[in-house]
Amino acid sequence: MAFALQSRRYGRKSQQSKMTLRIEKDFDGQQTTIRLIGHMQSEHLEELKAQMKGSGSGIVLDLEEVTLVDVEVVRFLGVCEAEGSTVLRCAPYIREWMRREQDREE
Repeated sequence: MAFALQSRRYGRKSQQSKMTLRIEKDFDGQQTTIRLIGHMQSEHLEELKAQMKGSGSGIVLDLEEVTLVDVEVVRFLGVCEAEGSTVLRCAPYIREWMRREQDREE
């Protein structure tokens, strides 16, 4: 099952460029993997939460193909990991940013 979410962003010259997030969901009988591809922004969090809610326990969020995140996404991922029911696979820059956000909250 795959979903593609699009958002529009306006540049300095008022030109539109489309940024897309693709969400792929796979269940192997034991755990659900939700794979995110593209640019993940806070406006996509509600759809991601909905996908996670219907997936039960044992969720893997695979962000290895995410190329851009914003601070709200990083904070959300930190909460997911802290709760312990979600495994994150992500780029080192996302992991480092999550650590820095957690340090700021302490």
